[in-house]
Formats: sequence, C-alpha cells, structure tokens
Amino acid sequence: MSDKKITSDQLTKRDTTISILLIGLVFFIIGFVSWINAILIPFFKIACELTNFQSYLVAFAFYISYLVMSVPSSYLLKAVGFKKGMMTAFFVMSVGAALFVPAAWFRTYEIFLLGLFTLGSGLAILQTASNPYITVLGPQESAAQRISIMGICNKFAGILAPLLFAAAVLKASDAELFKQIPLMEDAERATVLDELIRRVMIPYSVVSLVLIGLGLFIKYSPLPEIDTENESEEVAEANSGKTSIFQFPHLILGAVAIFVHVGTQILAIDTVIGYAGSMGITLIEAKVFPSYTLALTITGYLIGIITIPRFISQVNALRFCTILGAILSLLIVFASGNITLFGHTADVSIWFVVMLGLANSLVWAGIWPVALDGLGRFTKLGSSIMIMGLCGNAIMPLVYGHFADEYGLREAYWVLFPCYLYLVYYAVYGFRIRKWTF
Repeated sequence: MSDKKITSDQLTKRDTTISILLIGLVFFIIGFVSWINAILIPFFKIACELTNFQSYLVAFAFYISYLVMSVPSSYLLKAVGFKKGMMTAFFVMSVGAALFVPAAWFRTYEIFLLGLFTLGSGLAILQTASNPYITVLGPQESAAQRISIMGICNKFAGILAPLLFAAAVLKASDAELFKQIPLMEDAERATVLDELIRRVMIPYSVVSLVLIGLGLFIKYSPLPEIDTENESEEVAEANSGKTSIFQFPHLILGAVAIFVHVGTQILAIDTVIGYAGSMGITLIEAKVFPSYTLALTITGYLIGIITIPRFISQVNALRFCTILGAILSLLIVFASGNITLFGHTADVSIWFVVMLGLANSLVWAGIWPVALDGLGRFTKLGSSIMIMGLCGNAIMPLVYGHFADEYGLREAYWVLFPCYLYLVYYAVYGFRIRKWTF
C-alpha cells in the first residue's frame, strides 16, 4: 500500500486487520522497553549504590522525555506522516539502547540516564503516532475495545521484559552476593559492581539492533497512512471558531487524567519489587511481582474486549476502574497481616498493590476516546498534549521515592489516593466539559 493518505472509513476490513496487527507490534515494543524499568530500578540501585530517590531517576529520565518531546513529535508526524514518524522513533530508541554500552563500561549513572532519556524520546514519537492511530481506526464507541487489544500487547511485553532481563543479567547466586556487597572493602566492591553492571551491555546491544530492524520493517510495511486532519461537517462547524488546543477542556482535563493515571500505574509496577524487599523478599524472588500486576491488567483488558460496548459502555468501565483504584489505594495503607499466596509469604498490602493492575486496566482505554472526541484537525496536536501527560511516569516515582525515604515505603502509597479521586472526577464529569467557565 502506498503512503497516500486515506480516511479511516475508506479502509477495507483487510486493511484494518493488518493495521491492528502492526500497531499491536508497536505497542508490544513500547511495553517491552517501558516496563523493563521495573527491574532496572532495583538493579541500578544496587549496582550504582543509589538512594530510593536516586534510583527512581530511572523513571524520571525515561518519562520526562514525553514532556519535552511530545509537541515536537506532533509536528514531525504532521510533516512526515505516521509511518515515517514511527520509523524515526525506532531509530532514536536504538541510539538510546546503544548508550547503555558505554554507560555500563564506565559504570556512569548519568550516561544511563541519557540513554533512558533518548529511549523515552523515541517512545514519545511512537506513542504520539500510535495512540490516535488506533483510536481513529474504527468507530469511536468501540475505541476502548481496540485500545484494550493494544494494551494486551503492551502488558504482555511488560510481563516478559523483567523476566527476560532477569534471565540475561541475574544469577541464582546473586541473592547472596547482594547481601555481601555492603560488607566488602572499597576496591573489592568496585570490582564486583563493575562486573555486575556490565552484564547489561550484550542485552542492550541486541535491543539496539532489533530496534533498527523494526524501524525498517515499519517503513516497508503495508501500514496505511490515515488522514486525521479530515473533519466531518458537524465537527468542522463545532471547531470553526477554535484557534487553540486549549479551547478543548475535555482534552486538557484528559491530559491531566493521563498524568495521574500513568503515575498510579508506574507506582504499582515499579515500586512493588522494592516494597517486597522491605518484607524480606529477595530481588530474585520479588522479580515476578510486576508480572502479577501486569497479568491482572491483561485480565482487565480481556474483560473490556468481551464486554465493551456490548454489555457496558467504555465510560462506565472507566468509572468502575477509577473507583476500584481509590478503594485499593486505601487498603494498601490500612490493611495488614501476613498471608502466603503463590508461594510468597508477605503482608497482604502488597497484594492490593498488585490488584491495582486490574483497577488500572481500562483507564487508559477509557480516557483516550473521550478526550480526543471532536478534535478533528487538532487530533495530532491533541494527541501530543495527551502524551505529555505521560511525564506523570517521571514525576510520581520521585514523589513516592521522597516520601518513602522520609516516612517509609508503605506510607508513601498515600500519594495514590488523590490521584484516583481526580480520575473518578474525570470519569463522572470532567470528560463532558466542552467550554471553560470561570
């Protein structure tokens, strides 16, 4: 298929199926590169001798790029289109992965952070392209269903990423090694930590090459170039007097909702290993907890695919998930008592952290369609504003890390509750607002 732009209603069933499969691959890569941070954070904390706050700079460097790069991404996509934009994104990500090699060789945390920022920059382009693409790839009322399918691809990669990383860089004997490191003399400890951090060099070299290959694959794929600038007569009339993206309150409030949503999601996944460690669970054992969280998220996606819009509207699904998240965030702080589940003996509160995976499952899918509704020619720029909200992934772990250092890992989970309260507000009322009233 040529790169000639077409509208979504001109797509054949075959075109739509191919597009969903290819964008599913894109979401898999997004998930693999993003969710590997869940194990990178505790790994770097050990290998680079970091505080909780410093270790969460992994997430900050990775996701702050969304704030910096999202609007430039929208202009890139406007200039070159979705396909070439996605190809560029993969090439940028490849450079970021390659930076892990010198960073590991010199055990320099700052170079790691630069590599993570570069990876995130590529992902910002990829997210700015793929999310509106899958949203307009069919009827608006079933957009949450399509996004749920993409979510399965994303979170399935998230289950695999920490496990594959652990298999590539961790050894069965490391649990004992991690206990011995603080007791070593400076010279011996430096040698051991150098050896430990250099284990990431080969995996990330492979990732860099794979990303180059994926960029070329997307370039020559039959992915159609959808015209999101096209407006129906109704949308064109509604937007005729609008000159700024900030004249769409439901979009701006939706971007804030994305900010707090991804913040809660990243905390549920990237902090659970550290929280397990506070209960005496080793990194070798705790590495599976992010996978439990993501498995529940996938379960939620499957429920969404089956029930939306046939049995429940995507808005009502959004409301249910946000209310569930608020309840679970309180249980994390207040519920206590050891239980044994799946072979792990731990405080029950950690399982409420894991259950946030279910609460978070249909929030992203519920926000995107209602936030982009009626944007017409503003869709690409509106998408970039939404993607800027992903910097919540950068900010929230630092907020959590600060309170974890000050008050304790469990008490720091209080930051979740106001986030879910805002999401409930957006799901019930905020998405309906079409005009600012002051």
